[in-house]
Amino acid sequence: MRVNRPYLKSATAFALYEVLMGVAIFAFGVLALGRAVQNCLNASTLNAEEERVHLILSNRMAEVQTMPGLPDAAKEFNVDTGYGKVKLIQTSTDAGLVDDNGAQISSIHRVTLTAKWTRAGSDQSQRIEFYVYRSG
Repeated sequence: MRVNRPYLKSATAFALYEVLMGVAIFAFGVLALGRAVQNCLNASTLNAEEERVHLILSNRMAEVQTMPGLPDAAKEFNVDTGYGKVKLIQTSTDAGLVDDNGAQISSIHRVTLTAKWTRAGSDQSQRIEFYVYRSG
């Protein structure tokens, strides 16, 4: 004797839809997680690149401050960072400071260091300014 059970077919079909929906939700979650990891890696790379440029500027500033004599009026360097070439531009001018009596102070110079590089086709730059005192 055969028993007709149409409710069994609908229950198994419902279970198949549940599994397919669960797999789809899991796949979207994995894709979103992959995208988040990719964004973290990109941010980490950008941070490392900017830290390297900052280190180049800091090193050059230390060199200028410890060199005897006046800083060079204009100088350019090309530095290979591993992330690409960085162009380092140094300019130095008299600070133009005056003392309380109105006399020009010529022993203090303002030095500007500018780093320029290209990231993903767009130009980037970072700049620092500092003063150097040379007696005499």
